[in-house]
Amino acid sequence: MPNPGGSRRDRPAKPALSLQWIVAETIKIIRTEGLERATMRRVAQALDTGPASLYVYVANTAELHAAVLDELIGATEPEPGDWMARLQSVLGSYADVLFTYPGLARSALVLRPTGPHALRLYDQVLGLLLEGGIAVERAAWGVDLLLQHVTATAAEHSAPARADVDAPPDGAAQMDVLRGALRGADPVENPHVAAHAEALLAGTPAQRQAWAIRALVQGIATTPTQS
Repeated sequence: MPNPGGSRRDRPAKPALSLQWIVAETIKIIRTEGLERATMRRVAQALDTGPASLYVYVANTAELHAAVLDELIGATEPEPGDWMARLQSVLGSYADVLFTYPGLARSALVLRPTGPHALRLYDQVLGLLLEGGIAVERAAWGVDLLLQHVTATAAEHSAPARADVDAPPDGAAQMDVLRGALRGADPVENPHVAAHAEALLAGTPAQRQAWAIRALVQGIATTPTQS
């Protein structure tokens, strides 16, 4: 009796599994379903294979997310300008990726990406610090400090990685709460906050990030690595 589903030999063969294919499928899931759904089991299901097949390429979900982040930061290119402007643009591009894909920053804090694009980002930041005349031993430590700052800032504003944790209010709502708290500070209990609430709230997020990078770079340039 003929097989209504057709012979397995008549079906097109699945392409060979690869890390590139796994990462591409994971990015699709993150874009459509969110980071919390991009588990080893869900990705394996999308690839029509078992989770065990993925462990040949990645050890766990955190490592999978690190590989995804490495792929996404591949397009970070500095804009024209002096070394500081290019440094800010490279770090800004990295931050844009983290904010576009909420939750990836949290994964990056657990297991930092070490793929080719991550190494290229390290190289770009280190090269720009050296171009700015910063001593190599300070620049080498400064790379880590700058990337940690950008990653931690994005992680702070990202949605929780666990599905059983309530998501925080959106960024605008959180800022409204903060503005209200600072502007309503008791001048007796919190005299400095009450007197300088507007200064504490001044500047756009982009302006504050650019200032933070300049402040960190100045500290990196002038702080000895040995006390």
